[in-house]
Amino acid sequence: MTSPQQHVSPLRLAATPADVQLGLDTFGDTWQSPAQTVRDVVEQGVLADRVGVEVFNIGEHHRDDYAVSAPDMVLAAIAARTERIRLGTAVTVLSSDDSVRVQERMATLDAIADGRAEITVGRGSFTESFPLFGLDLGDYERLFAEKLDLLVALQADGPVSWEGTIRPPLRDVVVHPRPAHGPLPIWVGVGGSPESVVRTAKYGLPMLLAIIGGPPQRFAPYADLYRRALDELGLPELPIGVHSPGYVAASDEQAREELFPHFKANRDRIGRERGWGPLTREQFEAEADHGALFVGSPETVARRIADTVRALGLSRFDLKYSNGPQPHPHLMSAIELYGTEVIPRVRELLRSEVATAAG
Repeated sequence: MTSPQQHVSPLRLAATPADVQLGLDTFGDTWQSPAQTVRDVVEQGVLADRVGVEVFNIGEHHRDDYAVSAPDMVLAAIAARTERIRLGTAVTVLSSDDSVRVQERMATLDAIADGRAEITVGRGSFTESFPLFGLDLGDYERLFAEKLDLLVALQADGPVSWEGTIRPPLRDVVVHPRPAHGPLPIWVGVGGSPESVVRTAKYGLPMLLAIIGGPPQRFAPYADLYRRALDELGLPELPIGVHSPGYVAASDEQAREELFPHFKANRDRIGRERGWGPLTREQFEAEADHGALFVGSPETVARRIADTVRALGLSRFDLKYSNGPQPHPHLMSAIELYGTEVIPRVRELLRSEVATAAG
């Protein structure tokens, strides 16, 4: 395996807090049949483009509570019906995939989307893909490290040679199709491990913090560590993003009432698998009041997002708007409110702060 590539991603850093990119994420939580859910996700992505959302990301899972196992396929359907919105994965489970095939599929998506494709790689929060694809969980760390190394190497402009322990070496290989707009933008999803933060910096890749519990401000030390590591490596400052769950409705009360039963169903299923107790309403309310759950009216959600952008110095915030088997009409309404009311309000709040500081 080669040493870290110091790729330095083409993704842009926010010039001011008000320039933060605001996106949406979904795992395609199954609410009717998987087939209908996939079709619904396509419609959700098309609506997100129409109402001004800047990024739409779809996660990869291999279990029946999530309908999407091939996010690049669903993103391609959205790409063919949109013109502006950036389209990415959230995440590509690179440990159990093949870096060459990931490059080929995402370069193909990039061609359909005319330069709007990007990848977020990560280990994922589930491990069912390992036995499914005949992989040993004992190789968990090595698989991700080497496959990330190869994926970064494949961004080179020209033939690639690479050698590691997980596959035969590559000698002067050009992977097709080549992205027409230069290297594919790659984010690394990080759950809060200092080692993962430093490794992301060594590759010169932007970092996406997955904040799924507790106050977002507690991740500030990881953002600081990432920036220090880049500085010590002599690399420029790079974007930091956040992925966090939430839901938008006309009022705080409506948002919480509509979300709670579906959020609980999702959390309790995962909890049964992992030995957690059932989610209580009190825990849900505490997470909505002070934690990682961005749920409420457009004003409430916008203020929570603006606070998080300021606290962590973000270039991107992605709201995971699907959280359990919530009906498609609810999600469409949330997307419309996010694009038409939350995003403009976040920008207004952040611009106001910049103007006050300058004055």
